[in-house]
Amino acid sequence: MGEQPIFTTRAHVFQIDPSTKKNWVPASKQAVTVSYFYDSTRNSYRIISVDGSKVIINSTITPNMTFTKTSQKFGQWADSRANTVFGLGFSSEQQLAKFAEKFQEVKEAAKLARDKSQEKTEASSNHSRESGHETPSSTQPSSINGTDDEKACHAGPVEAHLKSENDRLKSAVAQGTTNAKKWETELQTLRDSNARLIDSLEESATNVEQWKKQLAACKEESDHLRIKIAELEAQCEEAEIQKENNAKLSLRLEELKADIQEKDLELENLRKQAEIIPQLMEECESMTQKLQTAELKNQEMGNRMETLQADIGESELKQSMLKSELKKFMDVLDGKIDELHEFRQGLSKLGVDN
Repeated sequence: MGEQPIFTTRAHVFQIDPSTKKNWVPASKQAVTVSYFYDSTRNSYRIISVDGSKVIINSTITPNMTFTKTSQKFGQWADSRANTVFGLGFSSEQQLAKFAEKFQEVKEAAKLARDKSQEKTEASSNHSRESGHETPSSTQPSSINGTDDEKACHAGPVEAHLKSENDRLKSAVAQGTTNAKKWETELQTLRDSNARLIDSLEESATNVEQWKKQLAACKEESDHLRIKIAELEAQCEEAEIQKENNAKLSLRLEELKADIQEKDLELENLRKQAEIIPQLMEECESMTQKLQTAELKNQEMGNRMETLQADIGESELKQSMLKSELKKFMDVLDGKIDELHEFRQGLSKLGVDN
């Protein structure tokens, strides 16, 4: 039946940098399908992942492999045959747990398959040795107790059988020697891979510690930025309050301007009334005789003139006082506007820095 998929998931694939043996190099730009395959003819298991038309993982699982969880969503294993370390980043802890459980299950199955293969090889070797030892003993009685005719009849087939058995034993011994050398080579390769894996794990642990320190530093910086944001929000609230105060002052300024306009109108009326006085004086000179009879009226007019002059003086005094108050208010308002402008520049500069 060939190879069949027995488990499939999706993950981001990484490989260890062959030059540094420290950093991870992405093997896929996005999450790809990662599957376990079982080959019934060879009784073997593989992890295969394909990104488009490119094979990025082709790892045969052996009993010596170990899948290690380095974080909540990341795991890795070393492949001595591919001379690399594969890493998988999952989207959830559950996917990582399922993949790790399947890896352990497949690893145990590969171990059982290897043990069965070794048992078959040892049984075949023992059977060959037993058959090689039994054949001479079974022919011994006939060669000793048989007649010359029996010897002549049995000599040919026995020699041929012994020769074939010897050839088979030689081939089995040669195959065993070849397998032993191959296993020694694989064992040495696995030892080297384990050593590299241990180094990679130590480096990964060091990187994890560095990441933890960087995370702590980032958290501290985040807390500091939050405090700054809170301070800026408080300053913004103060600016809003100051803005409301400025709006109130502006309304008060408009009211004062309206009062000044009213006072100006009153002053203009008083001036017009003051212009009528010379005409009245001329009329008084031309009507000296009539003034005698209207002296009381003139005195009243004089009193009114004094009252008007007093009112003019008071109005001028009030106007000067209003002008001085308005000037002070304008100075205060200019200072507040300058402070608000500087505060806005500080806020824009702080926003750019952030």
